[in-house]
This record gives sequence, C-alpha cells and structure tokens, in this order.
Amino acid sequence: MSAMKRKKWLPLLCASVLLASSLAGCSGNNEAKGNNAAGDKAGNSASTTENAYKDKYDPEVTITTVWGVDPELKFKNGESIENNVATKWAKEKFGINIKSLWSITDTNGAFGTKLRLSMSSGQEMPEVVTIGTADSTIAQDLIDSGMYAEVGTLFDKYASDSWKQAMAQDPNVWNQYSRDGKKMGIPVLDYAYNHDYILWIRQDWLDKLNIQAPKTIDELEKVMDAFKNQNPDGLKPDKVIPLSIGFKTTMSTWMGDPSWIFGAYGTLPQQWNLDKDGKLEYGSVNPGMKQGLGKLKEWLDKGYIPQEAALWDENKTAEPAVAGTAGIIPGPYWMSGWPLIDTAKNVPGAVWAPIEVPAGPDGSVMRHGTQFTNGVTLISTKMKNPEAFFTYQNYLFDNFANPQPGSELDNGLFAGYDYELDASGKMVANDKIAGGYVNSVRYLLVRDGARIPDAQMQSLLNLAGGTEPKTRLEKDVAVNYGKDTPVAAKVLLIQEDKSFKNMFTGPTTETMKSKMDYLNKIESQTFNEIIYGKSSIDSFDTFVATWKSGGGDQILKEVNEWYDSVK
Repeated sequence: MSAMKRKKWLPLLCASVLLASSLAGCSGNNEAKGNNAAGDKAGNSASTTENAYKDKYDPEVTITTVWGVDPELKFKNGESIENNVATKWAKEKFGINIKSLWSITDTNGAFGTKLRLSMSSGQEMPEVVTIGTADSTIAQDLIDSGMYAEVGTLFDKYASDSWKQAMAQDPNVWNQYSRDGKKMGIPVLDYAYNHDYILWIRQDWLDKLNIQAPKTIDELEKVMDAFKNQNPDGLKPDKVIPLSIGFKTTMSTWMGDPSWIFGAYGTLPQQWNLDKDGKLEYGSVNPGMKQGLGKLKEWLDKGYIPQEAALWDENKTAEPAVAGTAGIIPGPYWMSGWPLIDTAKNVPGAVWAPIEVPAGPDGSVMRHGTQFTNGVTLISTKMKNPEAFFTYQNYLFDNFANPQPGSELDNGLFAGYDYELDASGKMVANDKIAGGYVNSVRYLLVRDGARIPDAQMQSLLNLAGGTEPKTRLEKDVAVNYGKDTPVAAKVLLIQEDKSFKNMFTGPTTETMKSKMDYLNKIESQTFNEIIYGKSSIDSFDTFVATWKSGGGDQILKEVNEWYDSVK
C-alpha cells in the first residue's frame, strides 16, 4: 500500500472529551494588523522588517523554502512542487512569492539528509521550512544551530485567534521545540486520535462461527484459533493469519500495531509512560513487557501471527487483510475507507467491523495515543518578513481548517485538484475527479495545510448521530471514507481513557544523542530473539540491566528532570 494512499486517508480525529471550545474563525488578531514590525517585539531574533502584517503585500514579498516530495505525490497540468496551483494562489491571494531553493524526492530519509548537508556545508538555508516527525532529529539540530528564530513572540503577535485556539487544545505541543522556555519552532498540528487504533475483525467470520467479538485476551485467543483451524471460508490453517501485525521498525506504529498486547500487561513499549509514583518510565523496560513478549512467542508458535512479523512493516500487514486471509488487524478508525474497503473486491461478502481493544488478565487496556503534532515549522533569523508567513497560515486556519458552509474554501483548496463538484453542486468522490485526484494540500508551506485537532472527530460524531453532511470535513468523510468510519470513531471513544500518549515531548536529551541508537538496537534484537525462541524469556531481565547501565538510567534522570520542569 502506498504512503500516499495512506496519507490521503489520514485526516480524522479529536481532542479528549471532545470539543470544549468554539473554534470560530477570524481574519487575524487586531495587534497583527498594526504597524509594528516583527523585529520590534522584544525577544524576537528575526530581522527587522520594513513591512507590517498585511493581508496582501504590494510590492510582493518572497519566502524561500525547500521541499521533500513524497514519491507518490501527483502533479497535473504540467505543474511541479516549485510551480503549481498553490504557489500561484499564494502570489495572487497574498502577494507572496514562494521561492524554492531545492526539492528532493523524499525516499529513505533523503529530505533530512539534504537539509543536514545544506546546514553543514554553509549553503543558503530556507527562510521557512516544515519538517515532519520522521525527520525530528534534523529539526532539533536546526533549532540548536542558531539559524532559526525564536517564534513564540511572532506567534503571540501575528497568529489569528482560530490558530491560537487550535494550538491551545494541547499546550504540550510546544515542548519538543522549546529551549529554556523559548519557543523555537511552530508545531504542525494534527487531528487528535488519528493514529490511535482499534481492532478490525472479520464480522462475517464471527457470524458464520456463531461466536462473539472478543473482549479479553483469553477470548481473543479462542477467536484466533477458530479463525485458523475452523475457517468459515474453508481456508487451510496454513493460509490464515488470524492476527496481522508487524514490528519491522517499531513495536508502536499506526497499522498492524502490536503495542496493545503489552498494554494488556500494563505497559506500552518505546514510549515514556507515567509510573505509579507519577514519574516517567521507559515502557520497554517495564516488567509487563516480559509477559507480553512471552504471549507473542506463544502466538507465533501457534501460527496466530505472521511468521515473518519481524520483517513486516505497516503496509505489509494490510496485504493479507485486503486479500481476505487475515481475521483481525489493528489500525485507525478510518481503515474501513482504506485499505479494508478493498477486501470485499477479493472476497465477496467479507465484512470488517471495529471492536474495542481486549483487556488483559487483570483488566488492563492500554493503547498508544496520538500526539497533536505532526512536525514543526522553523523560521530563519535572516527572514526579512516573518509576518508574511502568518498572513499565509492564518488564512488557512481561518478559512480551510474547519470552514463554515458557504465560505470560500468550503469544499476544499483547489477545484479539479483535491475536490470537484457535480452539476448539482455536490462533492464527487476523489477517485471521480476529472484528470485524477491530487493531494494539493501537500503543495502548501505547512504539511496538511491547517488542522484543528478536534475538528475531524466532531465531524464524525455529527455524522454518527445522523446529521446530514454540511461542512467541508463532514462532506469529505461522507463521500470519501468508508461507511463504517463514524461508527468506528464511536468505538474508539468508548476507550478514550485507555489512550496513552508518549509523555516525553521534550527535545532529545544529551545522553539520548549518544546512547539511544545503541539502546534501541539491543532492545530490538532482544525482543525479536525472545519472540522467535532464539533466547529464553529471562533474557529480558539481562536486557533491562544492560539498558540501565548502558545509558538508560542517565536518560531516565534527564527525562524526569525535563518532566519536572514542565508538569
């Protein structure tokens, strides 16, 4: 499954307990419309500008940037990332000329590598650059380089009310990009719960076997055994994957995720969790991991999970689900739209249903929670007109993030690219757009354009309650997502209190920089050897001791010092 397809289906989720605050749009705060220049604000390290904040600049101003282009991103009408419908829009709408210093197809971390080389070799650096979470290390290095400005004063002065309110849904999003209390990067907001997972199960198999959806790990094992050895579609046991998971790169991911198995025993791997004393602990060294690893070994031996799970990434786990040979797959609530909608094409009558994550022996349920941020935007200290970036981004938060019916961007960004209307004015499905759908939001300076964390979930709950789709987000869900998506969102929220985010959101600590690669390597090796029977379960205890003495204890100290400073 392509990364681009996945990204197309990623837009959906919400803030806890949902939508406390009204997120009415505004055209920018009043202070931003004044005559003060960005550099006049105390503490702002950006160069003094001759222009005050404007809705449109005349003469034009230029923003330089660089691009890591997803290899699956499409272009049409002879366009490119440097010259397209979005760059023309910025020029015409705002008098902002988006100048590309360079672009690179972003495979195997090429974008981060190119950025690092540009920095180290003294090349011209972009005035505005958005860096995704996959390149978080280079983002931290750029912040520490001194090339990029403190942005907190700029944000306070120029960001619109709707953008500020969106950011306020989780003030912790700033932590990773702060230094000594100064905000050094603007977090890129994501939809809440977008990467939380539930379990998707073949309901038609359950019905044919006359068994109920599992609520506990014990019940899950009985279901997996029935799926494999009494398969209702007549598949031979060696052709069935009862639970499709993979852990090629991580034990905590967005599809085919196994981390909830450890959550049944009271921990989540590869993230920092709160312990019983209110301190942060690294989940992978919690004693519950030993039980979870033993359970995975047992399931591997019984053929409940793929024999190649250690070699399977997220997209690979979807293949048997789509082919109709898998019975259960963990993944986000939006999976009924992609990729599971294709299962019925291969197996007529196949029906997937969303269910809650099953509980462990003592009733424990934990799932990895979605952070509200999906990267960071940095602004150069040399940028002459930093306020121009806020002109651009404020408009997207006020008019695109969650527009009211009838507003300018009510249907999408660019007609004929990311949306199209039929003769009656109704939105057509993405795959029916003339000349092909283009995810033109990825042409913008900030990945995903502008997202208000709780907006997508509110749209889902409205639809689940029977509301006719009216807003852009509601219409997008109704037209382009699987019909079970709103129901799945409700299932997800039943276990809202079982969602646990990584509690360490600060910058990489000193010991992490020198030791974390080594610690991650021994962790992955030990876990795989236990699951595949190459080492005894007791080798987990040896790993924990090695982890602690090999830098883990010092990292633990540094992480908790940070946590004490922000909690």
